[in-house]
Amino acid sequence: MKKIFSLSVILLATAILTAQEKEKPPIGETPKDFILPKKEVLNLENGLSLVMIPYGNIPKATITVDIKSGNIHETKDQVGLSNLMGDLLKEGSTTKDSKQIANQMAEMGGNLSISVRQHNTTVSASVLYEFAPDALKLIGDILKNPRWPETDLERLKNDMKRNLAVSLSRPQTQARKDFFGKLYPDHPYGRTHSSDEMIDAFTLDNIKNFYNSNYGAQRTIVYIAGKFNTNAVKEVVQNIFTDWQKGPEPYYPVAKATSTTLTQIIDRPDAPQSTIYYGLPVIDPSHPDFIALQVTNSLLGGSFGSRITSNIREDKGYTYSPRSSVISNYKSGVWIESADVTTKHTGASIKEIKNEIVKLQNELPTEEELQGIKNYESGIFVLRNSTPGGIINQLSFIDRHNLDESYLKDRVKNIQNITPEKVKETTKKYIDPNKMTLVIVGDKKKVQQQVTEIIEKESLKQ
Repeated sequence: MKKIFSLSVILLATAILTAQEKEKPPIGETPKDFILPKKEVLNLENGLSLVMIPYGNIPKATITVDIKSGNIHETKDQVGLSNLMGDLLKEGSTTKDSKQIANQMAEMGGNLSISVRQHNTTVSASVLYEFAPDALKLIGDILKNPRWPETDLERLKNDMKRNLAVSLSRPQTQARKDFFGKLYPDHPYGRTHSSDEMIDAFTLDNIKNFYNSNYGAQRTIVYIAGKFNTNAVKEVVQNIFTDWQKGPEPYYPVAKATSTTLTQIIDRPDAPQSTIYYGLPVIDPSHPDFIALQVTNSLLGGSFGSRITSNIREDKGYTYSPRSSVISNYKSGVWIESADVTTKHTGASIKEIKNEIVKLQNELPTEEELQGIKNYESGIFVLRNSTPGGIINQLSFIDRHNLDESYLKDRVKNIQNITPEKVKETTKKYIDPNKMTLVIVGDKKKVQQQVTEIIEKESLKQ
């Protein structure tokens, strides 16, 4: 009996200690500064740049050809055209088909990937260091002499339509599509998904014209990081890319996001959960307050230990994975809180999100809480950029947003300089619940009254 009692006491004490530890996680040491490795830049006459970053001791080279064009250059009748172009580009060059390219890359100890995103298109490879020149030759061949096989076009279009149907069947996609459509009604940022009719209308000539109009040396930076022979890389890039089409100068159409107080409910009858997208336009990475906004976001909802997450996940159990984010568009940004919450707690979840924002607008966070967030943000930044690929991603980011290298070199220091007063000021200045767009995908019968009670003086849009 005594043994059982003693064991119970021990278990209870352990539970209490565990709860205390969970409540106050250790802050940890202040992360070390980020050191940007030295690089060498070679500029070709046609406008292409080569950026070489010797880094680390692993005998591999990471190559990324970064072209400043993607979905942002599509018209309203071309949504997804650049992605289809990227898929067709994967089919190879006029000298090698996709299978030959895959085999050749495998012999180099790597593989090739082509990705089209909002602001850029990347052709990337990671190979054993002695094969870096050969990989660059292969990439150059694909970009300069695309195969454009019309026989594969219908297959790729059908794949694209299937993927679109699957994606649009998800409530998260539906909410995101309408949310960004409301914030950017007249810009590619607001056109996140194509349609079957639009995809069916795409032709090989459309793809070729889009490529010739948007891709070329002036919009291209060739990054290589890791271990490689500098002279051999320079020679190959000069030989391969010097005669590539110059193409257009870099240009991104600047978007002005629309700040609305719209509330929209997309009906999903009998849905056990509601998907919430709740946010507003904010500043972009070129703004002096951007790092303060990122730290504020991390404290508010952007990290696992954030206030909104602790509130509606840990304390209330309304949702499993809420998260806020700062979307970094060109000269335009968006703060957004997203969450899948149980249907009956939809209104309560929105209320708690608003409460946490208002609380941070009016009360200073403690030094201890903020220091933990700052260390997290600093540590994640350094950790993510401790690889050749991570360094390339950061260099591409500052180039895209026209930032100085000091943005990277001083980032840890600038994060650590954020004060509780700055967090409060930033929340008040940029995250205003009274200016937010709310999109909900859920059972409208069960959700509408809840939302009406929480979001007063707002008209519901059908």
